[in-house]
Amino acid sequence: MTGTAEPFRSGFVAFVGRPNAGKSTLVNALVGEKIAITSPVPQTTRSRLRGVVDRPGVQIVLVDTPGLHKPVDALGAGLNRAGLAALADVDVACLLVDASARVGRGDAWVAKRVESAKARKVLVMTKSDLTDPAAVSRQVEAARALMSFDSVAVVSSVADEGLDDLVTLLASLLPQGPRYFPEGMRTDQPLEAAIAEFIREKVLLNTRDEVPHAVGVMLEELSHEERSDLSLVSATVFVERESQKGILVGKGGEMVKTIGTEARRDLERLLGTRVHLDLRVKVKRDWRRDEGQVRRFGYGDGGRG
Repeated sequence: MTGTAEPFRSGFVAFVGRPNAGKSTLVNALVGEKIAITSPVPQTTRSRLRGVVDRPGVQIVLVDTPGLHKPVDALGAGLNRAGLAALADVDVACLLVDASARVGRGDAWVAKRVESAKARKVLVMTKSDLTDPAAVSRQVEAARALMSFDSVAVVSSVADEGLDDLVTLLASLLPQGPRYFPEGMRTDQPLEAAIAEFIREKVLLNTRDEVPHAVGVMLEELSHEERSDLSLVSATVFVERESQKGILVGKGGEMVKTIGTEARRDLERLLGTRVHLDLRVKVKRDWRRDEGQVRRFGYGDGGRG
């Protein structure tokens, strides 16, 4: 007697939380490769990005979102709109809370938005490797007091703890459905957007506090020389002040050279070829206050995710 095959499950899962709750790092860990940029800088993620996790009988589409926060400019407002919009049409909404940081008003503000979503709700306690089990338990109880959850998961993306259990949990909460993306496809992020983001990540990791939030990256050219199997990438890094440009360029051009060298390693992995990267730095005053410019960069609800 032939057994009946289990139905295929699929659906969309949103990761939401305060800035630096570990959303992008967790997406990368679950997908199995780097698709989202990460840094210690709040508001690193500037657009919605989907990562795809395939397991036998299930496809989980993870929606990484900008950290929700009190906005002070057009960029911040756009990031919040992108994060909140992700809750409107998903099957599971995961509230990510940093296990190593006290649950506070920011978490409560995000929880209120998650609570209003029609999706199933999961509390995901991240960065469990940064504290002890007793502290994690206290954090879980504090977060559970904010709203009602269907389930709770504790994970560490860095220590690879709890990730398989989280995938199993999310799969159990998804409905029967189609395969939304072909097997082997890890993200729907456009290649051009990924290139610009990998460059911006290296700026975030190498510059002082006053520079990262003022940085926007725009890809100017992407071409491939087949004879030499060389990809030619040209991009402009925009800042808001001449002083920021000076920091970004560095003495004798050393800082922008370092940024380019580090970015090229990621781009060669992404493109599968050698890469010649040409980076330029320009000033576009107060671009974060200009909603049109924010959209041209593709940040917030302006397009990339």
